[in-house]
Amino acid sequence: MEHIEPLVHSQAQTLAANRLIRNTYTLLALTLTFSVVTAGAAILFKLEVFNTWITLLGYFGLLFLTTKFRNSGMGIVCVFALTGFMGLTLGPILSLYLDTPNGSQLVMQALGATAVIFFSLSAYALVTRKDFSFMAGFLFVGILVAFFAGLAALFFGMSTLSLAVSAAFVLLASGLILYQTSAMVNGGETNYIMATVTLYVSIYNLFVSLLHLLRAFSGDD
Repeated sequence: MEHIEPLVHSQAQTLAANRLIRNTYTLLALTLTFSVVTAGAAILFKLEVFNTWITLLGYFGLLFLTTKFRNSGMGIVCVFALTGFMGLTLGPILSLYLDTPNGSQLVMQALGATAVIFFSLSAYALVTRKDFSFMAGFLFVGILVAFFAGLAALFFGMSTLSLAVSAAFVLLASGLILYQTSAMVNGGETNYIMATVTLYVSIYNLFVSLLHLLRAFSGDD
């Protein structure tokens, strides 16, 4: 009996982790699709690039609501509102790139690189089941520093710093994908709504940062 109880507990943990992973990736696929739709609508209606403060207010406000209602059905509504809003903010940015001579190629390259990085890191964390919880402190501080550095680069027109911030966000977003996937596998995360938000934001930042870097390296920045 003493040997059976740990085995049953382990099986229950595995089933819970598998259910969490399945729900997270299903919701992630749906929210990414919804973001594509809202980004496409923004491009179609030729929306202007959103004001930085409106973008930040909308993002953090909707993130707060998603976190508050993460354990209820309202959390699903909030996560779609958040990702739909982020899609709207992305649309005008994509329009700027698509209006350049090789813009379509840059967008496809950034999209392809984002997909390769995401699926490779996710697969690594899922297959190896390594615990990347030790990265939490580094990721938190790194994202905070990169965020404020990005604001400084934006408001003071510092293009070199902006490129450095984009490079940093590529690394931080990659680390966050490993961290979040590992947390789902090893029990560090039990809420699929919050796991979805973390992975979505990682993918969003990874794509936008790669797009910026690719444009700079192509000589168009």
